[in-house]
Amino acid sequence: MSTARAVVDDGGSGLASFRRNIWWGLAGTVACVLGFAVGDWVLDPDVPAGLRALTGLSTAATIVACGVLLSQRIRDRAPSAGWVVTACGATLVAAGVPLAVGNFGIWAIPPAATIAVLVMFLPARRAWQVLGAALVVLPVVGVTTALLRGEPDVGHAAWMPALMVLAFGPAMLGMLRGWQVAARLDDARRLAGQLAVADERLRFAADLHDIQGHHLQVIALKSELAARLAQADPARATEQMREVQQLAGDALRETRALVQGYRRTTLDAEIANASKVLAAAGVEVRSDVDIDLAASLPPAPRGLLGLVVREATTNLLRHSRATRAAFVLVPESTGVRLVIDNDGVRRAGQGAGTAGPGDGTGLVSLAERLDAVGGRLSWTSDDDRFVVTATVTA
Repeated sequence: MSTARAVVDDGGSGLASFRRNIWWGLAGTVACVLGFAVGDWVLDPDVPAGLRALTGLSTAATIVACGVLLSQRIRDRAPSAGWVVTACGATLVAAGVPLAVGNFGIWAIPPAATIAVLVMFLPARRAWQVLGAALVVLPVVGVTTALLRGEPDVGHAAWMPALMVLAFGPAMLGMLRGWQVAARLDDARRLAGQLAVADERLRFAADLHDIQGHHLQVIALKSELAARLAQADPARATEQMREVQQLAGDALRETRALVQGYRRTTLDAEIANASKVLAAAGVEVRSDVDIDLAASLPPAPRGLLGLVVREATTNLLRHSRATRAAFVLVPESTGVRLVIDNDGVRRAGQGAGTAGPGDGTGLVSLAERLDAVGGRLSWTSDDDRFVVTATVTA
């Protein structure tokens, strides 16, 4: 048994789930910190009801606006001007009211959170510069207000805004960086899969060139020779044309063998190649194949099982976003059974039957060919799994 592992896939539902988790982490941080800190003051009966209502509404508006802006950021969209204005306006009110009445503990929380959200739209260097400026400006505003109000202790008015900037800024930029790295890894996984498919196409093109290039060149030379001998030596011209006919037949048979996958197609080689291709595409592969059992099969069944592996792998790369796949070959009373399992059912099922019965490719065509030699091919989807099962007679 062997296992091949590459970059963990997230390109489909996994990456979308990670994006949602990042959004909930960022937006939840803003909502919880503002909600708990400002909410306690809003519910204080000693604070005038009008000020409490104004602060509560502006804080809620700040939370909503920051949540929308965070959603736009992790989707790589430009910030909406309306939501930026809403966030800034609501933040000024949510910070200004507590500051005006001398509450130096909570006033800096809304602006620190909003600034941390807005700098996420800036380049990294500019973002850190803005956070550095906020680290100076907000404490200066707090200390200046405290001095104007005649507060005896201005230390709280200075360190609380600085603490809020340090708490929000690096944490939110770090979470954004984690999302960006995951997105780039997913892009790299997709590119690796595309390169693997392109490499397979180049291999096929090279094999086709090897077959057709030689035969066509010889056919062209012998046809030209036969044309020259047609009048001078009809017997030799006839012999040359017989050889041309034989060469054309050989080229046709070898081309058909290549297209149908008989040429160089063995079960163990196809599984090894599929494992490398899928690993390059970010799919975790488990292979449980007895090499001796595979080698004991007659050439025709072994070649057909190799084609099943190739077709299932192609469908997985083209039509699914699977993260795991498995190849299992087990003996049966009259032959062997090959099971190919992956967790990309949502789209793999759509691609499984795209090839029609008469086009020479696809699981449908392979099922007919297996039936012709006493085998069987089936595919099923269950929950998040897509399973291809092929049986042949040994």
